[in-house]
Amino acid sequence: MPRLATAEEATGEVGGSIYERLRDDIIHGRLRANERLKVSELASRMGTSTNPVREALQQLRGEGFVIMEPNRGARVRPIDEEFVRDICEIEVLIEPALTRWFVGIVTKADVEELERIQADIERLNFTDELAHSQLDMRFHRLMYDKHYNRHAVDLWIRHREILWAISRRFPTSLGRQSNVLEEHRELIACIKGQDAEGAARAIGKHVEGSGRHIIERMRLSRRGH
Repeated sequence: MPRLATAEEATGEVGGSIYERLRDDIIHGRLRANERLKVSELASRMGTSTNPVREALQQLRGEGFVIMEPNRGARVRPIDEEFVRDICEIEVLIEPALTRWFVGIVTKADVEELERIQADIERLNFTDELAHSQLDMRFHRLMYDKHYNRHAVDLWIRHREILWAISRRFPTSLGRQSNVLEEHRELIACIKGQDAEGAARAIGKHVEGSGRHIIERMRLSRRGH
């Protein structure tokens, strides 16, 4: 079994959960596709008891990272283009619904804050991928955090974290950078105009574009480009 990440490597700080550490090891290939996941071995390597490992594997199974089969135990699901496609297809259903609802309750202060965050995003202009991701997260959370359906919002947050962890392995193309800024502007315009359907279409296009970009980068990486 390859070396597992330390808490510091996995989360950037001491005390990362077993779930976070295993998820990061899967995403970054330290646990290989289809590799068997033995609870006792993982517990020993991570310096913990077996119960936290079992709980983490169940959570990872629920998110699609781990496959469990009768009498065969757990194994790593390949983090491939199909995996990203599946997540993005779910997000194309969730995010337009959340955005459509937000347009119905948005305030002038909300719009002004979206515009402030967008201005920061444009000033940064992708010179710092981590800082960009944090600003982008603020932009979208401003819309989604007010929603009454916390299950949908929590699922979006988990998917967002997964896609970020995958995408940070690859640089964002100049074309995609330009599209992101344009899509945000289009979304803000629809929100200001109280065009709920237009905003839903704009966010759907945004999600699809991000998914396509990650998949294209994964394919190029696999081919050695």
